[in-house]
Amino acid sequence: MKIKPLHDRVIVKRLAEEEKTKGGIIIPESAKETPAEGKVIAVGPGRSEDGKVHPLGVKVNDRIIFSKYAGTEIKVEGEEFLIMKEEDILGVVEK
Repeated sequence: MKIKPLHDRVIVKRLAEEEKTKGGIIIPESAKETPAEGKVIAVGPGRSEDGKVHPLGVKVNDRIIFSKYAGTEIKVEGEEFLIMKEEDILGVVEK
């Protein structure tokens, strides 16, 4: 990828939503919601406060949950990503 986020921003690749429910019901495209879960692709150096740079709480390859309308959609080399501030991230999914 040829883009690097600045300050406290991260680049996220949305994870695809499940095609079927646990009970085996297939979900049609029209009924699917925009996924609010993704994988961190790149992180900025951190936020500046009092002349110091504080590193972000997420790192590359973290699986995260973010608010539904968070970030700005961008297209890089034919792939869609979101670029968002760290404050739009609600949590990290632990393995």
